[in-house]
Amino acid sequence: MSEHAEAILRPFRVDVPEAVLADLRERLTRTRWPDELPDAGWTRGVPLAYLKELADYWRTAYDWREHEASLNQIPQFTTTIDGANVHFLHVRSPEPDALPLIVTHGWPGSVVEFLDIIGPLTDPRRYGGDPADAFHLVVPSIPGFGFSGPAREAGWDVPRIARAWAELMRRLNYRRYGAQGGDWGFEIARELGIADAAHVAGVHLSTMLTPPSADTAEEAALTEDDKARLAQFARAEREMSGYEKVQETRPQTLSYALTDSPVGQLAWIVEKFKEWTDSTDLPEDAVSRDRLLTNVMLYWLTATAGSSAGLYYETFHSASQPHPNRSTTPTGVAVFAGDVALPVRRIAERDNHIVRWSEFDRGGHFAAMEEPDLFADDVRAFFHQLR
Repeated sequence: MSEHAEAILRPFRVDVPEAVLADLRERLTRTRWPDELPDAGWTRGVPLAYLKELADYWRTAYDWREHEASLNQIPQFTTTIDGANVHFLHVRSPEPDALPLIVTHGWPGSVVEFLDIIGPLTDPRRYGGDPADAFHLVVPSIPGFGFSGPAREAGWDVPRIARAWAELMRRLNYRRYGAQGGDWGFEIARELGIADAAHVAGVHLSTMLTPPSADTAEEAALTEDDKARLAQFARAEREMSGYEKVQETRPQTLSYALTDSPVGQLAWIVEKFKEWTDSTDLPEDAVSRDRLLTNVMLYWLTATAGSSAGLYYETFHSASQPHPNRSTTPTGVAVFAGDVALPVRRIAERDNHIVRWSEFDRGGHFAAMEEPDLFADDVRAFFHQLR
């Protein structure tokens, strides 16, 4: 394929055949359910009664066509970058001096995470904000995820994705832009800020991992709150990382179950929306049921359970790890209290040029879905100082 052909931006529209939806309903009807121990709750995974009820809602009440129509109200495109099909939302602000901003999801998220922040960020005037804080938004699906998937070749690790994002922004004629990300988007946005530092004005992160180091001086400087956060991180790694170990090592084996069984795919994702959000009893305490199912649908409809899990494998086995050096790109960190692991600022500052650090008493790992107002306000405030 020629360079010119690769650079073409192709308009994209979601159009799922009715036969695919009928097959989904049939599979949900014929689910073979496991047993469970009494009174286990969420301690061993997703409870049987909850998942049965949610699957029944998915089959009988959830209306994909409604959400497909909403997605199709957003301008979407695909393009070929480094041999991969890349799907992205692209919403230009009515404000001519808006700052371009590329926003990256993670796993098990998707572009669905950001639907509620598109309006406030692209058109703040309409939402009671300052038009000087407007953004042109670019929201790509990571290669191997959703409408960018499935992946057709190995090697799509974080550095390669960051290079693809830099190329995408170049194709859109955005010479100076910001980057935002959470979960894998945290790794990708940070890497983008290093790899394309000449063009990235700043990086805003709604997730940041700060595992402890062997530096005794650093350890001695930790506060009690810092130590509590590191202990929380250690508990999460010990208790909730089973999915990660499988996806790092045997994503293909996992993919057969999740691609064949919609209930399997649902359970694999909904568990994380319970554990990682600021929920109390159920995931719906933090994220609406329909929005959660729309996110799941992007995995189911595109059969990308395996290729999205492959990002863990690529990173675990990659010879080109993300830049280990300190990022000098201005960085803002938004910490949401309900996240699965909270970062420690003094550790974060070791490797990042942090110019804004915000702490919120609510919201969790999927911050743009859980608390879109807090998320949008913090993004605007961070980039306001960099325009």
